[in-house]
Amino acid sequence: MTSSVFETATPDPAGYLNRVAGSEVGRSYKRRMLDELAPRPGQTVLDLGCGSGADLEALAAAVTASGTVIGIDHDQHMVDTARARAAGPATVDVRLGDLHDLPLPDDAADRARTDRVLQHVAEPRTVLGEIRRVLRPGGRLVMGEPDWETLAVDHPDGDLTRAYTRHVAERVIRNAGIGRQLPRLAAESGFTVPEAVPVTPVFRNVRAADRILGLERCTRRAVAAGYFTAEAARTWLTHLAQGPFLATVTFYVVVAEA
Repeated sequence: MTSSVFETATPDPAGYLNRVAGSEVGRSYKRRMLDELAPRPGQTVLDLGCGSGADLEALAAAVTASGTVIGIDHDQHMVDTARARAAGPATVDVRLGDLHDLPLPDDAADRARTDRVLQHVAEPRTVLGEIRRVLRPGGRLVMGEPDWETLAVDHPDGDLTRAYTRHVAERVIRNAGIGRQLPRLAAESGFTVPEAVPVTPVFRNVRAADRILGLERCTRRAVAAGYFTAEAARTWLTHLAQGPFLATVTFYVVVAEA
């Protein structure tokens, strides 16, 4: 199944997050999220599931030296990476913590963001309840999450496309439909939801798509899980590598207010 088109080694998690953040797709939706978050000088802003800290600098610049940015992540390696990355601004504080039980008092923040985090957590409702608890009245939460059930990869055999998407939605991502569910879940957690914006990147270059989607690695996992035969996987990947390529997935930017 291997082709020189596809990346076969699994990237380092922090490196992968930095890759996504630096991609055209990543820069575009992150700008939209920052615009919707609208952090102001003097505010306290939470970056929940901050990962490698790719967004901390922009948040710190927005709140200025009079504000505070608190990044929280459950992974010590990510926390260490984010701390090193944000070592300059004194306004940035990166902490180890569980989003299901935030290490913060009630009414502690003016703004909060989650970026491709809720698709992975065990209990999205619990996390949203915690965010609601720590936001001050009138505070704003901006969330960015994909809906992996909308993943569409063009292929002459539509059954292979459907099998690939089912594998991603059923086996790879814990909360695959979280993007479209966010407005309802946020409302059930006590937020008002004034805006839900769909963002649908279109990948026309197979190498660029593979760096985000891990096409061959995911196909190998689909074979192991019984979604593809080895022969079907070869057919699938050969066309993706050689034929005209197109793939899309819908990503939602959702604004919620406390």
